[in-house]
Amino acid sequence: MKLLLTSGGVTNPRIHSALVQLLGKPIAECHALCIPTAQWGHPMCGPKSVRGFVAAEPTFRYLSGLGWASLGVLELTALPTIGAERWVPWVREADVLLVDGGDATYLCHWMRQSGLADLLPSLTDTVWVGVSAGSMVMTPRIGTYFVEWPSAPDDRTLGVVDFSIFPHLDLFPTNTLADAERWAAEIGVPAYAIDEQTAIAVVDGSVEVVSEGQWKRFEP
Repeated sequence: MKLLLTSGGVTNPRIHSALVQLLGKPIAECHALCIPTAQWGHPMCGPKSVRGFVAAEPTFRYLSGLGWASLGVLELTALPTIGAERWVPWVREADVLLVDGGDATYLCHWMRQSGLADLLPSLTDTVWVGVSAGSMVMTPRIGTYFVEWPSAPDDRTLGVVDFSIFPHLDLFPTNTLADAERWAAEIGVPAYAIDEQTAIAVVDGSVEVVSEGQWKRFEP
């Protein structure tokens, strides 16, 4: 799987170009599945924000509103009840999975429960575009700083990549570089603090920061 891990989506020409390169064809020719599941685990999200994402409303112009050939919805909480023989072909036929933010531990739980986590290694040509928690879920852990789901056993996530992500750098008063430095000191793995104009592209283990904004790498 090819990863484009972002804080705020495809927000500038450099990230847009990186996405098209990962897809191997224009966005207008690509079929996307929206995964809103992480939103249900976060107290700041709910029906209105999920609707905005899946309906590609203007607020989501940097993710679902990029001009895809088609948009579908893949709600992970439903998948265990319908059987893999139905939903696995949907995933395999998609060019890209658009994974919105929310709570990364909740998303991680349902990726495992649904079976999507087990399917990922076989999706060699599929592009994963994550926003916030949709990116953080691919890391080894997110830090207790970002856990909002009350039932989360800990802050561990999938560990598809070997680094962690501190998103929304300087977007909120509690997401300053000083906050990121304190978070990184406790995380125990290499980590990146990224703002809304930054993405991390990962292909076959090769990591590239794509940015028109601010970011910083921390070593453990």
